[in-house]
Amino acid sequence: MGLAQEGPADRGIEEYKNPYSFPNKVKEMDAKKKKVGVILAGCGYLDGAEIQEAILTLLALDRAGALAIVMAPDVAQAKVIDHLTNEPVATEQRRVLVEAARIARGQIQEIVDAKELDALIVPGGFGAAMNLCTFTTEGTKMRVEPQVIRLIEQMRAADKPMGFMCIAPVIAAKVLGSHHPRLTIGSDRETAAALTAMGAAHVDCPVDEIVVDERLKLVSTPAYMLGPSIAPVAAGIEKLVGRVLAYCE
Repeated sequence: MGLAQEGPADRGIEEYKNPYSFPNKVKEMDAKKKKVGVILAGCGYLDGAEIQEAILTLLALDRAGALAIVMAPDVAQAKVIDHLTNEPVATEQRRVLVEAARIARGQIQEIVDAKELDALIVPGGFGAAMNLCTFTTEGTKMRVEPQVIRLIEQMRAADKPMGFMCIAPVIAAKVLGSHHPRLTIGSDRETAAALTAMGAAHVDCPVDEIVVDERLKLVSTPAYMLGPSIAPVAAGIEKLVGRVLAYCE
């Protein structure tokens, strides 16, 4: 029989006792990073957050040295869609927070207050239009989740930057309509008209570019409202993240 060896759990105890240990250094480093809230609407583009948009956002933030604070409201999904058949699954019920945790590798929480963030970004996916608000069923008369309204209004009151992509700008238009924000969802006429009806000024934009409202520190990009593939979507998201972080300086 071989000699017993010290296991990871044994080493972990000593590391946490040591103020210069790796976990403590990580916490110290994270404390110095810009904290960017990322609201996810579930997991999957047909009934939750658009996964590629979410991952590209998290990747761009990490590469830029920012700390993503991933959040989701703990509410029931409006519906569950089979992503293989594109058909509703009437027998299933899922919760937005639980599903979004898949993307965040479990590192997720409910919606925080603006005082804990330097900036906010909201990826798209149909979940943004059916779980974070009711745009898919009620159009311009839509309701927005109260937690989401609270955070967006707090961010605006504190003059902190925000980014919205894909269909998520409908939320910004509804909550911030009285401020008449400049936003884009790409070039879809019907959705653009809805934004205008809610008080926003819509600006047509290609997938790999952004629209910036300097006055309100708002940035938006079409993402998969236009697509058609991940590379141009990534280009737009990277620009959005870069501009949002630039406002944090």
